[in-house]
Amino acid sequence: MIIVPLAQAPTRKGPASYFTGNVWQEPIYEAKEPSNIRAVRVSFEPGARTAWHTHSLGQVIHIVNGICLVQSWGGKIREIMPGETCYFEPGEKHWHGAASGHFMCHIAIQEAVNGSHVNWMEHVSDAQYGGQN
Repeated sequence: MIIVPLAQAPTRKGPASYFTGNVWQEPIYEAKEPSNIRAVRVSFEPGARTAWHTHSLGQVIHIVNGICLVQSWGGKIREIMPGETCYFEPGEKHWHGAASGHFMCHIAIQEAVNGSHVNWMEHVSDAQYGGQN
């Protein structure tokens, strides 16, 4: 059994290169090899969001509170509510974030390939966030 003390997993601000708005990341667990799974609690201020990105082995997000907006490249923006879970397929270009006027928190779970959990891309524009692809 491994118990991760709170002091070993401090909250960190998400970098502006990967997020629009204020986002806070709280590591939950990052397994050591041969496992390659990572879980992170991510909290978004209203309107904050990730940049477009993919995950080589897919990603699961579970909404803890607030209203989460998600979109896959070329798809429509969807609302995900607390208690709901969203799965992104391996290589699926997507973003997720808080709806305007609502804080949002989700648990993100993904696996690494060659030490990399995510492939970051361009920022989601205000027009894209507003549904004007």
